[in-house]
Amino acid sequence: MSFIWPPMLLTVALIPIGVLLYRILDRRRHRRLATYGGSGLAQGITRRPAGVRSRVPVALILVGLTVMTLAMARPQAVVSLPREEGTVILAFDVSGSMAATDLTPTRMDAAKAAAKDFVARQPSSVTIGVVAFSDSGISVQTPTNDQATVVSAIDRLAPQRGTSLAQGIDASLKAIAVAEAGPYANNYYSNASPAQSAAPTPTPVPAGYHAPAVIVLLSDGENNENPDPAAAAQTAADQGVRIYTVGIGSAAGATLDINGFKVFTQLDQAMLQQVSAVTGGTYYGATDAQQLRSIYDNLDTQLVLQPQLTEITAVFAGFGVLMLLSGALASLAWLGRMP
Repeated sequence: MSFIWPPMLLTVALIPIGVLLYRILDRRRHRRLATYGGSGLAQGITRRPAGVRSRVPVALILVGLTVMTLAMARPQAVVSLPREEGTVILAFDVSGSMAATDLTPTRMDAAKAAAKDFVARQPSSVTIGVVAFSDSGISVQTPTNDQATVVSAIDRLAPQRGTSLAQGIDASLKAIAVAEAGPYANNYYSNASPAQSAAPTPTPVPAGYHAPAVIVLLSDGENNENPDPAAAAQTAADQGVRIYTVGIGSAAGATLDINGFKVFTQLDQAMLQQVSAVTGGTYYGATDAQQLRSIYDNLDTQLVLQPQLTEITAVFAGFGVLMLLSGALASLAWLGRMP
């Protein structure tokens, strides 16, 4: 335990001085009462209960004064407080099919609106990153707890080309690694070749082991680009990262007009279910914007006990007041007066 205002601890020395002054005044009072001789009045005033009862009230008050004096120094201690924390990567499918209107107003707009609502409801201890993928995957925003920055990144997303789920998963895993390594992890000079400095293949861990980090993959599931999404999902599973897949669109599908060509697109639930199952995550189907918002409520970031240096002045002050009141009440009940 430490104190924010340690000089206030010197006031503890005033307590024994106060006790000494009280004893001197108490003796003077009794000498004055003794001048009344053996009158019944004097005997009634000077009579005191013998034994423990005469000392307990004084002891309680002294303890209360000591604790209150310590409270004035503003004590602080390391306390393990529960807090929700984790890293959430929002991986958006920005392929051309996300412009379909089977979700109002479009698949992309519905996904963006629900994601921004999710961001606004997160505590500052949860960091959020944004990844966009079509036929390639890029990190649009590295994980941060600056919600305004995350929302700005989401607003910049727009439908582009084909779909590669594997590229989105790979970019998300890299974003998680960067967030956990810290901002200065790779800011050093090395003359090693890329082959020499490549990270070793991770040892597989149980599904969902990497609990604080999750990927939310928002896509219609229509994968039409290499590499294989199942292999990328297995890589995430080997690192213990869960992938929650969110199906954007409907099984009935919609027809798009792209540069004069009619293109039919529909939700591929089977592909998204396979990706989530491999990693120990969950698949959610979103048939409308409201259901899409409710999906985020089921995501489980981790509730952990985080040791923090916390001021505990209120605890000391409360205990001190309790001791003072107890001493005063005991004195009135047993001695008929304040000590």
